[in-house]
Amino acid sequence: MTSFVIVDSTVIDQDKLAEYSAQAKATIEPYGGRFIAKGEAEILHGATEHRAKAILEFPDKESARNWYNSDAYQALAPLREEGIRSTFHLV
Repeated sequence: MTSFVIVDSTVIDQDKLAEYSAQAKATIEPYGGRFIAKGEAEILHGATEHRAKAILEFPDKESARNWYNSDAYQALAPLREEGIRSTFHLV
């Protein structure tokens, strides 16, 4: 079943975020993943700590987990932490 990784984020360093983003996309494709939405979210109800959202689609949860835990993606985690504060959800 198709699964989604939803990333809630707040930018803390735009240059680091750009560097991270440029490299992260290549780590997603080998797992059948793709970005389907990215940007500032319009809040329709409630409050959130993070205003920016990204939604990634994967063929299934196993593919999403394998991507997130891959050496290639985890190597980018320190750069991600310099660029954004974030929360990742798997649905």
